[in-house]
Amino acid sequence: MHLIHSNELIKPTLGRMVVEAPYVAKYRKAGQFIILRINEYGERIPLTIADSDPNAGTLTLFYQVVGKTTTDLANMKKGQSLKDIAGPLGHPTDIRNYGTAVCIGGGIGIAPIFPISKAMKAAGNKLINIIGARTKDLLILEDELREIGGEMVVCTDDGSYGKKAFVTGALEEIIKREKVDIVVAIGPVPMMRAVSEMTRGYAIKTFVSLNSIMVDGTGMCGGCRVSVKGEKRFTCVDGPEFDGHEVDFGELMARLGTYRGEEAESMEHHKCRLEGVTGHGK
Repeated sequence: MHLIHSNELIKPTLGRMVVEAPYVAKYRKAGQFIILRINEYGERIPLTIADSDPNAGTLTLFYQVVGKTTTDLANMKKGQSLKDIAGPLGHPTDIRNYGTAVCIGGGIGIAPIFPISKAMKAAGNKLINIIGARTKDLLILEDELREIGGEMVVCTDDGSYGKKAFVTGALEEIIKREKVDIVVAIGPVPMMRAVSEMTRGYAIKTFVSLNSIMVDGTGMCGGCRVSVKGEKRFTCVDGPEFDGHEVDFGELMARLGTYRGEEAESMEHHKCRLEGVTGHGK
């Protein structure tokens, strides 16, 4: 059991939880993730580790409230416990002194970019962070990223805060003014795809962290398989980060929609149960 130290919705559909997991907190590295289970009947969901406190033995996790499990997660209180946390899982980010590193986070993808930015800065890179979201209310960790140091560019699709631009537009401005040695992009698949297509033209090494469907986290279920450079890879054990120029994003997007109908049905049943009624739409 893993004691919850705090849990709150920091935005209408974005939650932040601090939970005990001493082993993971001690050994995790930037880019790795965990798989949690709320209770013995719950599904397994992967979440990237945004931060940890090895002394307190805690992890900081961010999650987006989109379905049954994340709705249940958002309703959990301080003092309650999660049934299982498995991790750290996946390969860490390849952190080294590349020169100039641009770290890009979109929406909830800003959370996993945070530890990578810290590690890139600590490795001696000139750091440039770009964060973006549809609107100001979906931006997170801006202050924390600014504290790391380096340049910060904030974008919103609707212009409600920062630059009215997509992250790709901000990236291209940077590429045109100076040499960029490495790009790390995490966020919605269309965003990672667009960033990768842009950097391909400039021959800039680009890492993306994939959010494919995942069950066990050990490579046995095959649910998280993706095509990278024409070969089948498992996100959980071979990733989660891959060369963005080698990922088949079309296949990834198609596979992400595999269980969309079942997920919607599960959420509808869950809402009905919470309302204490039977049937749908009542």
